[in-house]
Amino acid sequence: MKIAFCLTAAAAAFTIVAAAAQSGGGRLLVLNKEDATFVIVNPDSGAVLAKVGVGQGPHELVASTDGKYAFASNYGTGGAPGHTISMIDIAAQKELRRIDVAPLSRPHGLAFTQGKLYFTAEADKKIARYDPAADKIDWQFETGQNATHMVLPTRDLRTIFTSNIGSDSVSAISQSGGSWTQTVIPVGKGPEGIDLSPDGREVWSAHSRDGRVSVIDVATKKVVATIDAGTKRSNRIKLTPDGRYAIVSDDGSGDIVVLDASARTVFKRFAVGKSPEGVLIPPDGGRAFVAVNGDNAVAVVDLKTWTVTKKLQTGTGPDGMAWLR
Repeated sequence: MKIAFCLTAAAAAFTIVAAAAQSGGGRLLVLNKEDATFVIVNPDSGAVLAKVGVGQGPHELVASTDGKYAFASNYGTGGAPGHTISMIDIAAQKELRRIDVAPLSRPHGLAFTQGKLYFTAEADKKIARYDPAADKIDWQFETGQNATHMVLPTRDLRTIFTSNIGSDSVSAISQSGGSWTQTVIPVGKGPEGIDLSPDGREVWSAHSRDGRVSVIDVATKKVVATIDAGTKRSNRIKLTPDGRYAIVSDDGSGDIVVLDASARTVFKRFAVGKSPEGVLIPPDGGRAFVAVNGDNAVAVVDLKTWTVTKKLQTGTGPDGMAWLR
């Protein structure tokens, strides 16, 4: 019976990965904060195909470039700061490592590029880099800014942007001649969600405490536009693959606010549910997934009609998401 079970589990793992590779739909990866779980979801049927336990209070999720691994930042809960990142073998459906990043704590924002994982250590005002091949943290940089929350590298990795909620700033950390220097860019109140435009020329920063969005020119590292999005508490911002729109989740109102990127104005606003947080747009750009944390569901939004077409039940407290092609 044990041999039969192992063969069944292996077949199931192969089915998940093979189906994602062969299907244009891919697979949706979701973190559930309250459940402390990572799940693989069929985005069309809503079926949960696999579930893996991670650390307490997981917030953000990213997949490796080759689609073999997922990384979950275990932020912690209440007065118990987290200090681990879960490395998940997607095909095997198991936590491969629980990476201890101590003395760094409150790992949050994640980005995977050029074979390495970049993350924020919010409680330490730092960003750091983890090398999965060597299984070690090989670089750190202190921003000196309060609540360094999200991390966003440019495609060439010459500049890494962070949102610093407590300092009302965005950091641009640039590499030149083997050393890193920081430019602190003042923005609005409580910058949290952050995204890079598809052409790589702009960084969009959504402020959680004043309802506005700053547009930063990557080349000059200066704010070139400020948009009044009218949000109560912006949580995340994502630009559509064609660069036409920016989608902001408003945790305070339960709405999604859509900005016209070129006109720098509000294009549309519609309700998705209680406490929308994470936003994911797959590469095909036809739909967006919004983690509606308060409703324990992921809303699927049609980006042509701007309507919620369905809600997926993925677990308790969904937030961070990633896409498996």
